[in-house]
Amino acid sequence: MTDGIVGHHRGARNNTSRPSGHTYTFDLYKCALIFYGGIFMKKIAVIMGSDSDLPVVKKAVNVLEEFNAPYEVHIFSAHRTPDEAAEFSRTARENGFGAIIAAAGMAAHLAGAIAANTTLPVVGIPISSGGLGGIDALLSTVQMPTGIPVATVAVNGAANAAFLCLQMLAISDPELADKILERRKSDSKAVLEKDKSVMDKLKNS
Repeated sequence: MTDGIVGHHRGARNNTSRPSGHTYTFDLYKCALIFYGGIFMKKIAVIMGSDSDLPVVKKAVNVLEEFNAPYEVHIFSAHRTPDEAAEFSRTARENGFGAIIAAAGMAAHLAGAIAANTTLPVVGIPISSGGLGGIDALLSTVQMPTGIPVATVAVNGAANAAFLCLQMLAISDPELADKILERRKSDSKAVLEKDKSVMDKLKNS
């Protein structure tokens, strides 16, 4: 997989002191898994079709790091490196992955090509590029044949792709589910604080 670039998992859920940027993985029956909070947490793969997609994809990585979720980042092209993309997909489950994010623009066949070679959930990020504002990528990503689904987020919706993968893993991970709920509570509090701030400004204007 010569085209891959790997992003490292940072930290741990229990906030124990560990060097930032270190990768805590080990092989267990060919499954590279992370052990946090008393359970093994599967990795999330973040695949992009080109390094030009990185500014968008970084938003997904930021969310995964916020939740201390183990992940890897790779570049594979559905058209230029089809064999490597297919091999990664076919072996993703045995290599410890629980979900895959795939980001591509324009023709945007990457998510579908990955989904064709794995039964892991695949979340597609349509990237805005070219002259159609990402609508071409959106339609290419979302229009999949029956039995080969790709969950598709909004154009450039990388953060939600990460949240969706986290929620999938949280089905069997109560601690992660609690962290997602706490994030939602924090988001709600921030909105209500802005609501109060606006009302106060209007009263004083």
